[in-house]
Amino acid sequence: MCRWMAYKGTEVFLDELLFKTEYSLIQQSLAARRSVSRTNGDGFGIAWYKNRDLPGLYRAIRPAWNDDNLHDLANQITCSVFLAHVRAATGSEIQRSNCHPFRHGKWCFVHNGLIQHFDMIRRSLMLEVKPELFNHIRGTTDSELMFFLAVGFGLEKDPIGAFELMVGLVENLAEENAIANAMQMTVGLTNGHDLYAIRYSTSKKSRSLFHSKTRDALQELNPMAARFDRHTVAVVSEPFTHLDDYWEEIPESSAIRITDGHIEHRAFTPRMPTLVH
Repeated sequence: MCRWMAYKGTEVFLDELLFKTEYSLIQQSLAARRSVSRTNGDGFGIAWYKNRDLPGLYRAIRPAWNDDNLHDLANQITCSVFLAHVRAATGSEIQRSNCHPFRHGKWCFVHNGLIQHFDMIRRSLMLEVKPELFNHIRGTTDSELMFFLAVGFGLEKDPIGAFELMVGLVENLAEENAIANAMQMTVGLTNGHDLYAIRYSTSKKSRSLFHSKTRDALQELNPMAARFDRHTVAVVSEPFTHLDDYWEEIPESSAIRITDGHIEHRAFTPRMPTLVH
């Protein structure tokens, strides 16, 4: 599986969180503590929001710990919202178009997990992508397809609801094909203003996902964290420090929306969409 993080709050240099914490995302790419895959070296990516309408995006197939360009970019880029991801491939090719984050317009998306036996239902899922979105799919992962299905199910207006429809479709097709435990996912999603995170699996045994409880959690991330304001929140696959008490686990089958430091929780309930075909 993969590891990812999302951040929204006080403007920071990316390297402050990507490299300089006790158990940073880059450290997790080498030795994750709560992942099925201890090493996540099949590529990486970052998406950040700054002065332009659309987010910046950098992805590569090198291991994150061994990419000098990532070090240099993270040392120079400052922003107040970003997503970052390190990949452990689950069957699809190691190529740049398969690296997260995935971007469509102002939206960026990261995923940890998989669709079980994706090859058995991939064609059926592809047929449900809206025609105007189809050519935006550049890679071969289940993750990117999940994202564009959600875009077609109304992500712009109701991001969490769009993912509920996407998962409902996947689970329905899996049931028709006698596939057990179809979906495993933690999701990070943002438009540069609101930040969303989802934790869900068909088996109710989802991969780990946490958000920082208070500014004290961020104080542990960085010695300069006193400058973080009360609206700053980080979402992580696993805590960046040994002080787990500063981190709150996002409950099973739930989603959060983060806006200006306020964290809104809601249940995540898959449901079937009205299909194109």
